[in-house]
Amino acid sequence: MAGFVLHAGAVVICAHGGQAVPTVTSPRVSVGGQPVTTQAALRSHRHAFDHRHDPGAGAGDVTTNVAFPFAPDAYGRTMRADLEGHVRDLVEQVLFTAPGERVNRPDFGSGLLTLLFAPNRVELAAAAQLAAQAALVRWLGDVIEVQSVDVESVEAQVMVTVRYVIRKTQQAQAATFQRGRA
Repeated sequence: MAGFVLHAGAVVICAHGGQAVPTVTSPRVSVGGQPVTTQAALRSHRHAFDHRHDPGAGAGDVTTNVAFPFAPDAYGRTMRADLEGHVRDLVEQVLFTAPGERVNRPDFGSGLLTLLFAPNRVELAAAAQLAAQAALVRWLGDVIEVQSVDVESVEAQVMVTVRYVIRKTQQAQAATFQRGRA
């Protein structure tokens, strides 16, 4: 049997996003006195799950945004983020991803981290501010309306303050991001 070992009371997320409890177990194998099954065995049996009807899980869930950075929550499931948190995470990803870093989108990002190693000048800060704003408009223009971007480089740190409006809710937001050595 290949795959993750699951005990009989484990809660797993189905392919359609709903919660399910494995019902197919191997009576010959037990862990901690409980019968177990494997994730691979669950996929091979059509009726291996007892589906739970949880209104907060699955396709109808309004909080299906994955939190950044990716991490499990207290229940071992993928951590979720509300809309405001998700949009903030998206802004952070655009700002601090270097162009060429993503395989299928080589032009994604703003290149702000190059400021950490460049001479600290007014012209450089203005160029970085323009590059950051252009990247946000290009990659998140359908999600946010960028009001202003302030980029500050102090010693080995880059601090970016972005003011934007979330298009879906028309809520004004301000977020400050920081990278580098303290």
